Amino acid sequence: MVKNAMLNPKSNIMKDLMKTLLIVPFFALLLFTSCQDEVVDITPPNDSEALVANSELTKLISATSIKDGSDDNIIDRASCLSVELPVTVIVNGLEITVDSKEDFKVIEAIFNEFEDDEDHLDIVFPITIVLSNHSEVVIENKDALENLIKECKGENEPDDDIECIDFKYPISFSVYNTDFEIIDVVTIESDRQLYHFMKRVKEGEVFASLNFPVTMVLSDGSAVVVNNNQELQQVIQDAKEACDEDDDNDYGDDDFTKERLDNLLMSCPWVVYEFKRNEDNLNDKYREYVIAFKENSVVKVRARGGDMLTGTWSTRVTDQGALIKLEFDTLVDFTLEWFVYDLEPGRIKLYQAGGNRIILKKNCDVVVDYTKERIYNYLQECLWRIVRLSVDGIDNEKDYIGTPLKFFENNVVKLRVNGEYIEGTYEIGVRNDNFILQIILEGRPNLKLEWVITFLEPGLIKLENANNRMVLERHCPNTDDDLNYIDGVLTDGDWEVARYFIAEGELEKDDEFFMYTLNFFETGRVRVTDPNNGTFGGSWLSYRKEGLKLALYFGDNDPFSTLNHRWQIKEISENRIELKDYSATGAIERILVLEKKM
Repeated sequence: MVKNAMLNPKSNIMKDLMKTLLIVPFFALLLFTSCQDEVVDITPPNDSEALVANSELTKLISATSIKDGSDDNIIDRASCLSVELPVTVIVNGLEITVDSKEDFKVIEAIFNEFEDDEDHLDIVFPITIVLSNHSEVVIENKDALENLIKECKGENEPDDDIECIDFKYPISFSVYNTDFEIIDVVTIESDRQLYHFMKRVKEGEVFASLNFPVTMVLSDGSAVVVNNNQELQQVIQDAKEACDEDDDNDYGDDDFTKERLDNLLMSCPWVVYEFKRNEDNLNDKYREYVIAFKENSVVKVRARGGDMLTGTWSTRVTDQGALIKLEFDTLVDFTLEWFVYDLEPGRIKLYQAGGNRIILKKNCDVVVDYTKERIYNYLQECLWRIVRLSVDGIDNEKDYIGTPLKFFENNVVKLRVNGEYIEGTYEIGVRNDNFILQIILEGRPNLKLEWVITFLEPGLIKLENANNRMVLERHCPNTDDDLNYIDGVLTDGDWEVARYFIAEGELEKDDEFFMYTLNFFETGRVRVTDPNNGTFGGSWLSYRKEGLKLALYFGDNDPFSTLNHRWQIKEISENRIELKDYSATGAIERILVLEKKM
């Protein structure tokens, strides 16, 4: 965010108030019991509210608190124990220090680098193991670890832990004597504390009731509030088998059933991100093809040129994993039965022996079935920035920095240059079953081409024509609070270049801009006043793309032509804005600082 976030003072007040409300009755209770021999009498719970040693609810609550060890099965291959991080492992000869669960993906990536090789993982001992009862054991060698693993259940075998539902902590229990008189209130902050408390209940050491309401969190992240023992028992029982506990050693497979895999495939279109067939890299040919899995085994593929190809698809799940079979009459490279070897949120990786690999990315916004009406509607929604324009191998997008297009009804298109609109026409047509965008603007021959629409989603349009490329990205003014703030700051007052710094050679070029004044207007015009030679105009546009950006374009007017760029906004206040230009490697190449004239 550009502006500093304000802390909500009420949150701290409420916390203090809650502490007071809890502490006062507690100390009142202590004072009362110190003045008499009898324990304070409260409303006794009935049998359904008490947790006793052998009750079904006691067992269910205890089962939710068992330590699940399946997350790190890629390391220890055992679901009843966990390796305490950090741990050092050697994966196919490479030494990896695993600091967090995110590093499991690094191990998986090394395993998946080659489909036909044999993968090895060795643990560097000693390590600390956390058992299902939350106790810790130091393991000195591989044999000691193997002995512990033998005590675990096998892959996907039923076990005692319930992983599909958890308590939202903290929770509390009232502990009673045999006369149902309160003797303690115990607050639980974690699964570990809950496990050990429930162990005392199961062994008959304590007699307790859970203080309601409590919140239960399901495996999909949703929450359920329960108000009594009956509700709690039902909710846990309903959730017990409601998710895949992933108690196998295949990290990232998600253990899809055929139904779940089919539903995932049909949920949204999928875009080809990487494609290899028979060891040949075919990214240039198939990248950004869009695949839509339909009902009745129909699959549609939209090529970059707009061609729609139809085939069939089916899935099956075997002991070796899930498979997707694709069949096309003309799209031969896709026609194969592919193994699903990796699943991540929004991404599916497919492979088949012999050097065949596809990576698909889920994109619910991408359009598969184009229509002229849909294209017209997208174009007319907002402004469109020309982020890429390559004609005959020459990049021309720098000529359109800060100068967006606006498409109107009745086939009118306008290009905003220096705050003024150049008017032209556009048309959506069809050529050889492909949709075409034709733009005619006076003095802009690079746009006057019949562009084939190759990729379309609400915020992005890609176009091609022979060796020419154009990419348009949507920009909707007055919809982003940060950008509204930036625009308000820039259009308020006179500005000057306070610093222009080129990192290479550490060159300060502030003096070149001495005495110039900049004024930013809401129309997108920036006026530069030279005390010696009058004024000239330029264009500006603030927008969001991988952060906040400020596009500046001054044409060939020196010395400001050197500032023609899409700058990253790093800092902004009412009187100062700092902009940076980064190289492809992330190094700072230039810094530009504008300050308000006082």
